[in-house]
Amino acid sequence: MDRKISEVGYWSGLAAFGATLAYVVVQILQIVGALRFPLDEILIYGTSLAIVVPFLLEMLSFHYLTAKDKQFWTHAALLLTIIYAVFVTANYVVQLATVIPSKLGGTSEGIRVLEQTPHSMFWNYDAVGYIAMGLATFVAIPALRKRGFEGWVRWSFIAHALVTPLISIVYFYPTYSSTLLFLGFPWAITAPLFMVLLAILLRKKVAV
Repeated sequence: MDRKISEVGYWSGLAAFGATLAYVVVQILQIVGALRFPLDEILIYGTSLAIVVPFLLEMLSFHYLTAKDKQFWTHAALLLTIIYAVFVTANYVVQLATVIPSKLGGTSEGIRVLEQTPHSMFWNYDAVGYIAMGLATFVAIPALRKRGFEGWVRWSFIAHALVTPLISIVYFYPTYSSTLLFLGFPWAITAPLFMVLLAILLRKKVAV
């Protein structure tokens, strides 16, 4: 059973890593003006949504493959991952299935409250989601050993947790700007990094 869990965690982690990289590429293309509506929003929300289930399964596998005496920490991380999944899924589904079609149909006036714009309701949903992801890596740190490859995974979790306050500033600073967005750029490195390293660790845990 552990081997099956390991395989699910490994491939899910790679899928989460790939979706995160795709999101980062789309975000960069959007910032430089290479993408226009509706393609930019479809791709940004679509790639973001594609991270959710693989990452959730990766963290679930991490929990089950962790020693019993450390599972409190992975259980806490899993709960925070679920918070991330619920909030961002609610946001991205609404943007893709309601907001974008309404904009294309010229009927968006009545659903302005649903748009993800700075400091809007769904902007805050997004913020809660990614802050929860960062906290998930933070609380999972004690579950990882300091030596060997697991030590590298631990450092990637620490790095991502340290980026979380920067993400919070980007979301909640009173005045949003594209320049402010660059403050959160380290996330584009730490998020895919910890996902892929964790995926490799999950495969190593049952390797013979």
